[in-house]
Amino acid sequence: MPRARAWLIPLRVTRSLRLLDFRCFPKLRIDVPDAGLLLTGDNARGKTTLLEAICVLIRLHSPRTRKFGTLARFGTSGFGIAGEAWGMDRQVRHGRGGLQLKVDGEDRASQTAYLGDGGLVVWMGNEDIELVRGPGETRRRFLDFVGCQVDPPYRVALHRYRRALKAKNLLLKDGRPRDAEIAGYEEILVEHGTRIIATRAAIIAELQAFAAQAQQTISGRDEPLALRYLPASGDDLRASILQARERETRQRQAVVGPHRDDLEIRLHGLPASEFASEGQQRTIALALKLAQGRLLGDKARTPPVYLMDDIFGELDPGRRNALMSHLPTGAQKWITTTHTGWLRETPGLNGMEAYRVADGGLEPAAGGGQ
Repeated sequence: MPRARAWLIPLRVTRSLRLLDFRCFPKLRIDVPDAGLLLTGDNARGKTTLLEAICVLIRLHSPRTRKFGTLARFGTSGFGIAGEAWGMDRQVRHGRGGLQLKVDGEDRASQTAYLGDGGLVVWMGNEDIELVRGPGETRRRFLDFVGCQVDPPYRVALHRYRRALKAKNLLLKDGRPRDAEIAGYEEILVEHGTRIIATRAAIIAELQAFAAQAQQTISGRDEPLALRYLPASGDDLRASILQARERETRQRQAVVGPHRDDLEIRLHGLPASEFASEGQQRTIALALKLAQGRLLGDKARTPPVYLMDDIFGELDPGRRNALMSHLPTGAQKWITTTHTGWLRETPGLNGMEAYRVADGGLEPAAGGGQ
């Protein structure tokens, strides 16, 4: 097993969570121990929603939707999330007036400003298997979520790239000659796309060793895992855009650039999406998320918060124990589960408090790290 890491600065965690009209919760307040929470209960009762709320509070990101308006409880006009996270009281509100952000009672003028001193998050769920067998868009979202956390300017570059790409595609669909306008947007695409490509390449290079180690730890076998960046534009984004101009005019859409990138995943030298078993694919997905956590922790010198959504029911005891042992010492964990039989035989739960989620609220439950 890998040795526990010695972090250079104190652990940073979420110590409280307050919700108002967020999805199925009319109102909720809970204090959180440093070790985290274990959330049990039937499906569709709000366990995942609590993890989602933490992700929005810390990273302004929902793994379930890109539209904040859909997060409000049915019949209400907005929602609020607040809590003490990363040593500060953070507040996120969304309503008819848009998004309002505060830290320690002071307004933050932009999402970038809000995230500047925010925390780090690793989200782990059953859907992570799509990182291995799903479309390239799933892997790009994974890289973007990592990139926005390890490199704050990456988020700005990604936003500006997407806006320029949307504008270029609208011009291409117009059908009329708009070469000068298209060229103007291509300059923006090259500027910000080049940064995106460079950051993604660096992330994958750093993830490689961490993911390979995690793969062997969780599988308990010698299963060589290899990652390779596949930039859709090759080595030169500007040259690729110029070469693709005729094809883009014909197809009326941009066909090269980081919006078409992919991450190649190989096990034993073979494409994991085609030749790895489902069990191996799930292990690879876990290895990628553990590698993400290691990378984030190394950059921030403190471990991220791990949001683990009902992943343990799919794992045998050996893999469950290996996964928990691979997490950084002292990392805060939010774990949801519908089945509790595995709890007593799994290490790494000490200090966690257990709650049962039901009827828009929480009640203490047996099975925490008692």
